[in-house]
Amino acid sequence: MSVISVGQAAVLGVVEGVTEFLPVSSTGHLKIVEGLMKIPVDDDSVVGFSAVIQVGAIAAVLVYFFKDIVRIVSAWGRGLRNREERYHHDYKFAWWVIYATIPIVLVGLAAKPLIDGPLGSLWVVAASLIVGSGVMWAADQMGRHKRGEDDVTFKDAMLVGSSQILALLFPGFSRSGATMSTGLILDLDRVAATRLSFFLGIPALTGAGIYELKDALGAGVGAAPLAVGTIVSFVVAYASIAWLLKFVAKHSFNAFVIYRIVIGLLLFGLLGTGVLDS
Repeated sequence: MSVISVGQAAVLGVVEGVTEFLPVSSTGHLKIVEGLMKIPVDDDSVVGFSAVIQVGAIAAVLVYFFKDIVRIVSAWGRGLRNREERYHHDYKFAWWVIYATIPIVLVGLAAKPLIDGPLGSLWVVAASLIVGSGVMWAADQMGRHKRGEDDVTFKDAMLVGSSQILALLFPGFSRSGATMSTGLILDLDRVAATRLSFFLGIPALTGAGIYELKDALGAGVGAAPLAVGTIVSFVVAYASIAWLLKFVAKHSFNAFVIYRIVIGLLLFGLLGTGVLDS
């Protein structure tokens, strides 16, 4: 019998789709909702399920930014064949995304026992939500928001890509929150920081989903819950991406900061009173 029902998978798909690209921690929210539904959050198949349905959210990015991705990949392909094309920003950017993914892959493989073990505790999630809020607020205040997407450099891509490690090691910190905050500290404007976060998330999250697929299928989660969770996360994530890009064009990240603090304190309360197990 599957440890996650189709109905639960649909709920988790909504949670994943809404929170994957908002700087509020999808992993943290998934763990909270799984705990409230009495799903064993430390079960390998559940961890795998959470990673696999992220692929639905990533598919939404691929569809939403299809024209941009085709342009970048085409420039990369032309650059591989023609030396003159290698001066094009899109060709360089494609390589930067690849290079910027290497640190999180290496850390993810090396630290997997810790990530799946003690660092997966809901206490860590609660603390990371609050600490990450402080980082996000400080980054928004420090950043001068003067550089656009065309101004992104190799250094920017590497620093923003490497910041994903914070969310990997401390679920609750938020991959989007870490990458967007780093982009702001580097003086990118909010839209440029957000779009860079999307592009850098594609290989990292897709790889994680494929890597975890064997655990999700092989140890307790059936194909039906996986399919439902992934499809729902795709639909909801597409709407979430469109909303976020419009929001950050005109607003600061303060609303997310406040929300994260409230959720973090609520989670501490639920853990402290025994409503949730860590």
